[in-house]
Amino acid sequence: MPAAPRRGAAASVRPDWCPGAPPPATYPGPSPGGALADERYILAIDLGTSAVKLALVSARGRIAAFESRPLEVRLLDGGGAEQDPAAWWAAIRDGTRALLATGTVPAADVRAVGIGAQWSGTVPVDASGTPLHPAIVWMDARGAPMVRELTGGPVRLAGYGIDKLLAWLPPTGGIPQHGGKDAIAHVLWLKRARPDVYAAATRFLEPADWLGARLTGVQATTPATITLHWLTDNRDLARVRYHPGLVARAGVDPAKLPPILPAASVLGPLLPEMARALGLGPDVQVVAGAPDLQVAAVGAGGIGPGEPHVSLGTSSWLCCHVPRKKTDLLRNMAALPSAIPGRYLLVNEQESAGICLEWLRDLLGVGGAGPAAFAELDRLAAAAPPGAGGVRFAPWLNGERSPVADHAVRAAFLHLGLAAGREHLCRAVLEGVALNTRWLLEGVERFVGGPLGPLRAIGGGARSTIWCQVYADVLQRPILQVEEPVRANARGAALLAAAALGWIRIDDAPGLVPVARRFDPDPALGRLYASAARDLARAFEEARRRARRIDGSGG
Repeated sequence: MPAAPRRGAAASVRPDWCPGAPPPATYPGPSPGGALADERYILAIDLGTSAVKLALVSARGRIAAFESRPLEVRLLDGGGAEQDPAAWWAAIRDGTRALLATGTVPAADVRAVGIGAQWSGTVPVDASGTPLHPAIVWMDARGAPMVRELTGGPVRLAGYGIDKLLAWLPPTGGIPQHGGKDAIAHVLWLKRARPDVYAAATRFLEPADWLGARLTGVQATTPATITLHWLTDNRDLARVRYHPGLVARAGVDPAKLPPILPAASVLGPLLPEMARALGLGPDVQVVAGAPDLQVAAVGAGGIGPGEPHVSLGTSSWLCCHVPRKKTDLLRNMAALPSAIPGRYLLVNEQESAGICLEWLRDLLGVGGAGPAAFAELDRLAAAAPPGAGGVRFAPWLNGERSPVADHAVRAAFLHLGLAAGREHLCRAVLEGVALNTRWLLEGVERFVGGPLGPLRAIGGGARSTIWCQVYADVLQRPILQVEEPVRANARGAALLAAAALGWIRIDDAPGLVPVARRFDPDPALGRLYASAARDLARAFEEARRRARRIDGSGG
């Protein structure tokens, strides 16, 4: 069982489907003393895949100090992908101390911790919160066979048994993906491949929930974070709970699932040993964490219905809040509980974005690992014409999730010739990732029922002015480059925490997120990129067939 909430923690830590008071539909309003709100600071933790980013952010969203620490992913045979939670914690501890050592913000002014983290990961822990196995991260596909067994059937639609779709879609808004990268797939893989770990685990925690438990001792989750277990009934946002029938179908011990707190819950103060390790005061309050997509929506400043943002991080997504629960099974996207109480967020993900550029950097031997290397890639891409001389890049280095889920499909350069140089490869990668987003955009606009307006761009890739312009031209939509785009998730985690504590209203968030620059599309390039988009769609079908042939031959 999780530790009981201490003074200041949310009062509704309770078993999932047991009766309890419904959570509030909105955040509390700002507390008195609005002028002082900017003097309160939040330690914002953004636990990504390639790095953990930390920031000291004022309650009004001003980033006063920022640190980043790299993380390693261990890729294993059979589709495994793991990280060490101890490495996460060491990076957070050391990075926080480095932030405070700058003297930019006194430790006494840091009053809260906000958490955003990579989604669809699994950390099995014992009663004390100690990990019993490396964290299984979102890239891990070892649970694919278990998911296919769980969701198959003699009569199928989109590869799923009709009876399974009828069981899963109404309550959850989705169903475990056959690619095996959802959190439920990780749990099922542990149950079969590591029964000792499964038996010993008292809880299976998402990365954001593990961080909250590490800091406060409270093992719990929220409606947004737990969604990709596909075991919750999300039809009433005021009372999201585990669905007993789905838990039974999955064969998961319900006692091993964390209790669900309302969105925007305050877990409580830092444990004394955590406060000492970070160099913060013992009264610092920790707000329950949220997935990266959720905090990004707030950090991008687009929180109203149909206000989209596109993220260019390791992976990519194109999301917006929507007024109601809805699912597009064929395009692998759904409206799921938001980190903002009472709201749904349209969720999707494309597997490879910035990681394609990192791969190209290493492939071409461009020196360095920091901004200088990516500036050189930008310089090369700018030397090639739009369309990259006909060279196309299909960006599925690690399979794909949306708008078609296929973990086996792989990337390729197309139409290479002797005249193609490094500049054409660089341009083709930037365009290929953007064209993949264009494919996703078509599905998103069908989902919301009309064309989207300007897209706010965040993530490390959004620092590139040429990539932002490529996105505008490929999508034929204006791109709004958010100020400090690589820090958007940290800003979003901080704003969510400030709202949860009543320091601001969440609807103030858009006004607290500056836009650095607007990129308008060149209409003259519309026909070129429409043709390139059709090329990419054909390439996907060819890549799927090729993957089946190679897998079938044992290659």
